[in-house]
Amino acid sequence: MVTVVPVDEFVGGEWYPGFTPAPGHAPFVVEPFGRFRPGDEERFWFLDFHWPRGFTPLGLLWLEEGYSWGAQLAAETMPLPAGRGIALRVAGTHVYAAAIPLDSEDEVAARAERLRQTLPGYLASFEERWAERVAELDAGWDRFAGLDLARLSQPGLQRYLGDARSYLRRATEIHFEAMYPLLANHLAFSRLCAELAIPPAEVAKFLQGYDTGVSDTDRELTDLARQARAAGLAPVFAANAPDQLAHVLSAADGPASGWLARFDAFLQTRGNRIEGSFDVALPSWIEDPTPALSQVRAALTDGEHDFDAARTAAVAEREAAIAAARSRLTSVELEAFDAGLASAQGANFPRWQDDHHLRIDVRVALPLRWAALALAERVGADRPDDTVFLFWPELAAVAAGEQSYDLYRALVAQRRAYFERWQQRRATMPRVLGTIPDQVTDPILIEVFGLNRQFLTAVSVGQDAPVTTLAGVPAARGTARGTARVLRDPAELHQVQPGEILVCESISPSWSPAFTRIAGCVCDSGGALSHAGILGREYGVPTVTACGVATLVIADGDEIEVDGAAGSVAVFRPATYPATYPAEAAGGVATPT
Repeated sequence: MVTVVPVDEFVGGEWYPGFTPAPGHAPFVVEPFGRFRPGDEERFWFLDFHWPRGFTPLGLLWLEEGYSWGAQLAAETMPLPAGRGIALRVAGTHVYAAAIPLDSEDEVAARAERLRQTLPGYLASFEERWAERVAELDAGWDRFAGLDLARLSQPGLQRYLGDARSYLRRATEIHFEAMYPLLANHLAFSRLCAELAIPPAEVAKFLQGYDTGVSDTDRELTDLARQARAAGLAPVFAANAPDQLAHVLSAADGPASGWLARFDAFLQTRGNRIEGSFDVALPSWIEDPTPALSQVRAALTDGEHDFDAARTAAVAEREAAIAAARSRLTSVELEAFDAGLASAQGANFPRWQDDHHLRIDVRVALPLRWAALALAERVGADRPDDTVFLFWPELAAVAAGEQSYDLYRALVAQRRAYFERWQQRRATMPRVLGTIPDQVTDPILIEVFGLNRQFLTAVSVGQDAPVTTLAGVPAARGTARGTARVLRDPAELHQVQPGEILVCESISPSWSPAFTRIAGCVCDSGGALSHAGILGREYGVPTVTACGVATLVIADGDEIEVDGAAGSVAVFRPATYPATYPAEAAGGVATPT
C-alpha cells in the first residue's frame, strides 16, 4: 500500500498576493522552480528544514537562481550519477524539495564512468581549486562592502542591484560545484567502509576534530564574554534581555564604552553574516547584533564552553576510531582503507560543510539586501525592509524608474501579512507531500537530509497516542537526559537554558551557540553529514537526527533522553500532544492507494 499526501491545496495560483509569474519567469537547467502543479502528487517531496521562516518575495529569487539553478547545474556538469539535481516547489512561503531522478540505466552508467575518470583529478587539486573560488568570492565581496550605497546615483544603485543578483547566483554555483564532488568522494569512502564491515556511525568520526570558521567565531565571542566579565559588565548582561543589550550598553559610560569598541571591532570582521542561509530578509549581525550579544550573555550567565577540551576529545575519538578500524583489517584491506581515508580527510566534506557556510551561505545575500534597503529609503517605503516584499521584476522596475513604488505600497502590506500567516503555519506544515516511497535511494538525500527508512516510516504513520520512543540517525555519540526545548528559528536560541535538550527541525551553523550549553540535540531531519551531526561531534553533544516528527510529538517541558550512539530518543514525561498531529502535521491527509 502506497501512502499519498495530497498537494491540492498548494497547486497553481499566485505565489504571493498580486504576483503570478509569466512563462519563462526565470532560467533553469533541468526543471523550473514554482508552485505545485498537477502531477506532482506522483513524486516525493520533503519540507526543506533550512528555511523554517519561509521566504519573502525577493527571497524566492534565491530558490530560482540559487538553490534550484546551482544544484541542477552542478549535477549535470559533474555529472552526478544518481540524479539531475534538486527540484523545488513552494507551498505558501515554504519550500519543498525532490530529487530529479535519471530514468535511463545507460545514462546512469555513462555518468558514473565520467565521474570515475574526473573525480580523482578534482580531489587531488581540491585545495588549490577551493582557494581560487574563495579568492573569487572574497574579491566580489570586497567590491560590494567597499561601496557607500548612499552616495551612489540612481543608475549606480540599479547597477549595484543587478551585480548583487549575479553575485548571489555565482556564489551558489560555487557552493554546489564543490559540494557534489566532496560528497561523492565521501560516499565512495562510506561504501568502502561498509564493504570492510566498519559501522556507518564510525565513518563520520574519522573526519572530525578539525577547526572551522564556525568554531573560531564562537571562540571569539567567548573571549568577549571573558573581557566583559573582567570589565564588571556581567550584571548588565544578566539584567537585560539580549535585544535590549545594545541600547543599554551604548547608553552606559566607563567600562562599557571600552568593551563596545572591542565588540564593534569583532563585528567588522565577523559581523557580516545572517542567522540563516541565503535569506535576503534577515539582517546581519552588524545591522542587529542581538544574536552575538545573546551568545556573550549566555557565556556570562550560563558558563563558558571549553572549546579546547571538546576539540581534544573529538581528536582523541577520531584517532581511536581509526586505530580500531585499522586493527581489524588485513594488509590488502588496510591499503584500500588508508587510501580512502587520506582522500576523505584531504577533501573533508564535514569540515568544508561548516567552513564554507560563513563564506557563502550566511553572507552572499547581504549585498542584495543592502541594495533593497537603500532603495526602500529612496522611495520612502513605510518600513525599512518593505522592498524585500517585492519580486525581482518589480524591484528592478522600481530601481530603473519604470514603475513608481507607490503602485506596490498597499500590496507590500498585504504580502507582509501573508508571510506572517504562513510563518505561523510552519509547525503544522506537512513534513512530506506526494507519494511516500518505501525507501529513498539518492545518497545525498540520505546523508545530508536524513531521508532514511525510519524517517519515512515516522512521517507516514499517524499517531493516536503519545509517543514514548523515537528512532533516528546516531549522529553524535553519548547520552543525555533533560528538559526538551522545542525551537523553530535560531532567533529563539536565547530561550535555551543550560542542560536542556534542543529539539528542532534541523540546524545550520548559525545554531552553534546553543551547542555550547545544551545537553543534547534531537532533529526531525538531517543525516550524519548534516550541520547538527557535525556540530554534535565537534562540541561533544549527543545528537540524534532524522527522527521525522520530533518537533511534532515532543513539547517544551517534556523530559527526554537522547542516546546518540543508538540513535534513539525516549520521552519519559509526555506533555499533551497537539490534536492536529496525526493528520495535519505529520503528513497532511494521507490517502492509501
